[in-house]
Formats: sequence, structure tokens, C-alpha cells
Amino acid sequence: MWFFDALTSGFQQSTDPGRLQWFRIIFGTVCTLRFALAFGQGGWDRFAAGSLGAHLAERRLGPARAGLLITLYRPALVVRAAGALTLAFGLAPRPALLLVLAGAAMELLYLKSPNAIRYTLLTGTCLLFAGNLGHGLHIEHGPSTANTWAQCLLVLITTDIYWNSAWQKLRSRQFRSGLYLAQWIHTYTEVKERLPHQRFQYAVPAFVRRHAGNLTTRDISLWRAAAAVVITAEIVLPPALLIPQTMPYAVAAGIGMHAAFTCLKPRQLITFSGLTLGTYTAFAAA
Repeated sequence: MWFFDALTSGFQQSTDPGRLQWFRIIFGTVCTLRFALAFGQGGWDRFAAGSLGAHLAERRLGPARAGLLITLYRPALVVRAAGALTLAFGLAPRPALLLVLAGAAMELLYLKSPNAIRYTLLTGTCLLFAGNLGHGLHIEHGPSTANTWAQCLLVLITTDIYWNSAWQKLRSRQFRSGLYLAQWIHTYTEVKERLPHQRFQYAVPAFVRRHAGNLTTRDISLWRAAAAVVITAEIVLPPALLIPQTMPYAVAAGIGMHAAFTCLKPRQLITFSGLTLGTYTAFAAA
């Protein structure tokens, strides 16, 4: 298996540099979408004078640093979105990547739950270690060690994300029992018409709400089975992605799983699902 050969050879195992170049395009595209969404739903006015965001920033950072953040916030939104688009198109990819990472890191200063940003910074930093990010939309092929180290890092990060997530779910009795998912869907079914921007925040299909949107014993049993499938998938996917014979099936399963995740929280999970699926390109050496 190429991954273990790369580890034992001190990352001198040749891989296809196009694998990381594809991920660079996907990473830039996902970040462009995330940064574009940040302009809407009050994001542009997050730190407007007298706003709650400005008040919280002052309390958290102090008047001087909060003032600097408020001054740079709107220009940074524009610059980072342009940088992400530039990265996706492969125009000066390394400087564009630095702009994207700096723009993403800015969100650590004000987001309450910045897990998606931490994941963005982790996967983006892997690209910094790539020796050949490519130029433009052209994908280079041929054996090379330029991206082997970065590719192994991406595999390790994705494996850690999946296995850590599975471990947390296994430790949660409420998730394993199916009650957590059943309560989530039931609550959404009951209040969805009252939620602002609900079409962008949630996308649970109507047939799921009709047939598994209550808290009956049957519904909870269905969600218990779904929870077991998710935990199993998160454990099995990383090794299955590394084996050429099982990789196509693992990719299909991963796409299906992340599509289901994204239905629960489209706006919040678009970054996580998009980047995780993008890392699948790193699991093959050729």
C-alpha cells in the first residue's frame, strides 16, 4: 500500500502530483463558496456600529484589538474571497493560499464554534507543504515525490477526523440509541416554518420528515440503525479509501454519508463535507 511505503521510505515514494492539484482546486472552490456566503445573512454588517457583534468583540478582545478587527473586517472579506477564487484557478497559488488561510483564521476571533475553520486551516496547511501545487486548471501527471509528504498529511488528518468522530459517537449513548437523531428531525419538523432562512439552514427531505419525523419506538429504531451505519462508515472509510479495489465503493459511500450530513445543516457543514470529500483525492497514489 503506497501510504505505508511512503512512511517507511521517508516520503520518498513517488505519487501523482495531480492528486494534490485536484485538492487545491477543490479547496479553493469550497473556500470561495464559504467566503461568498459570509457576505449574506448579516455577515457584511457583523461589526456595524452599535451591533451585538461589535459589542462582543470589544468585550472579548478589548477596545484596541476590536477596533482593528472592525476596521479590517470588510476589506478582509473581499480580499479573502478573491484569494480563494484565485487559488481555485491556480493563479499564483501559494500567495493566494496564504491569503485564504489568513482570511479563514480571522474567523477564529469571533465565531463561537470554529471547528470548520480549524479543519480548513489544517487541510490548507497541508497544501503549504506541497512542492507542486500546479498552475491554472491544468493537472500534471507523472511520478514525483514533490507532494508525497503533503498527501500523507491529508490522509492522516482525514483519518483522524473520521476516527475521532466515530469515537465520540460511540461514547454518546444518546447518539447510539438513535434518540439524538430522532429528536433532531422531530424538532426541525415541528418548528421549520418559524426558522429564518430555513431553506438555507436545513434541507431534510420531506419523505424523511413524514416517515421518521416523530418520536415513536419505530422512528427511534430507524435512527438507531442509521447511527450504527454512520459509526461503521466513519471507521471503515479511511482504510477502504486506501485500498484500490475498495476505493470506488468507499467514495460512493462517503458521498452519500456527507450528503445526508449536509441535509441536516447545509450552511454549517458545506465546508466540512466539501473539504473532506476533497481529501479523497489524496488517498490514491496514481
